[in-house]
Amino acid sequence: MNFRNLRDLVKGLEKKGQLKRVQAEVSAELEISEIYDRVVKQAGPALLFEKVKGSAFPVLINAFGTAERMAFALGEKSLDDVAKRFEELANLQAPENFMDKARLVPKLMELASIPPKLVSRGPCQEVVIEDPDLSILPALKCWPGDGGRYITLPIVITKSPKTKIRNLGMYRMQIYDRNTTGMHWHPPKGGAQHYREAEELNKPLPVAVALGGPPSVTFAATAPVPEGIDEYLFAGFLSKEPVEIVKGKTVELEVPAEAEIVLEGYVEPHERKLEGPFGDHTGFYSLPDPYPVFHVTCITHRKDAIYPATVVGRPVMEDCFMAKATERIFLVLLKKIFPEIVDLNLPIEGIFHNYAFVSIDKRYPGHAFKVMYGLWGLGQMMFTKWIVVFDKDVNVQDNSEVLWRLGNNIDPQRDMIFVKGPADVLDHAAPRTGLGTKLGIDATRKWKEEGFEREWPDELKMSAEIKELVTRRWKDYGID
Repeated sequence: MNFRNLRDLVKGLEKKGQLKRVQAEVSAELEISEIYDRVVKQAGPALLFEKVKGSAFPVLINAFGTAERMAFALGEKSLDDVAKRFEELANLQAPENFMDKARLVPKLMELASIPPKLVSRGPCQEVVIEDPDLSILPALKCWPGDGGRYITLPIVITKSPKTKIRNLGMYRMQIYDRNTTGMHWHPPKGGAQHYREAEELNKPLPVAVALGGPPSVTFAATAPVPEGIDEYLFAGFLSKEPVEIVKGKTVELEVPAEAEIVLEGYVEPHERKLEGPFGDHTGFYSLPDPYPVFHVTCITHRKDAIYPATVVGRPVMEDCFMAKATERIFLVLLKKIFPEIVDLNLPIEGIFHNYAFVSIDKRYPGHAFKVMYGLWGLGQMMFTKWIVVFDKDVNVQDNSEVLWRLGNNIDPQRDMIFVKGPADVLDHAAPRTGLGTKLGIDATRKWKEEGFEREWPDELKMSAEIKELVTRRWKDYGID
């Protein structure tokens, strides 16, 4: 099943028994956040709050709050099924004969059908408000120490002033007043690069912010799509159909036609305002800092719009499963760059960028360190504080096995390295904002060629004959 918009997803979740409509009136200030926090940590359903104080819009939250729901939102049964589609694409071979060409035609036709489709009108523009007032939105205050109310699930759309290449990203937006917000652009992000270009030209940067729309577009805005690849194209591949887009009313940008709400406006060059604090996905507050200011010039929305939101904080939270989807999909691409990689686990407890557990088919001395350096050089992997490399027979998805192997397989002085590099801006332990130290650990079996002079012991494993005997005789033992 593919979902063209947020309301289709709501219907699908409700049909599966994975959505709860809350009819009691609730407050967007802290109350929704606390309800959500209790539900998401129990793997509970998506929540549709139908009566929110001070707003006509209902709030949808926790739509992606389990691995199963995240896969469902992307039209598959599991995240591995989502990744398989990318694996098929990544493994396409150049045709050598007529039969190879014939087999390639359906895949090429599928790819040709997914670029975004520009339409003349869309439901997202059923209502046009030319004198915008952000107070109509049920934006959440998520945690007691937050600097204010935040838009937490925005699809921020910009274009490079120089190349006209489009970018979709997701950055929190603190609401300052009726028509301005913060724009929390971290330096490595695509939107931040477009803003730097606009500042060089000393021109305002047009910005559109979509709320809701196809779930594939929401996910694409969070994913580390390679620079220069259109996120609408990526979303079209995920949903197996083109994303319909429509031109903004006041900006030269294309927005998802099926979005629920769209904010249009601009960011002035060199303008900054204090943004924060904000209860972040680290489980701690990110501190106030100056960020660019988004000026809203127009709001458009559906007549019966649904406001999508999320809350981040100490895991487990909804964003963890969006990150797990990214892990599964981009493992396919990692394997094309590093064919020795067998599996990758970015554990939820590591909040995406603290830990990476990698299993490899070790082929030569020092191979684990080669993989570490390579991963640190790839996009957002540059923020990973710990990379631990294991042998191919280790199940890196099992954190218990990971810790067992880690404790047994390493000599700290020999097997650990420290390197300096970029750090996530939200890493409060880094000595400087955006710059810190990473740790690499080689937890593979050590070879003589690596200076290991002792004999590596065998693991404890029962013989297959005894295992079969005990399985066959289990009822004889009288053990329940």
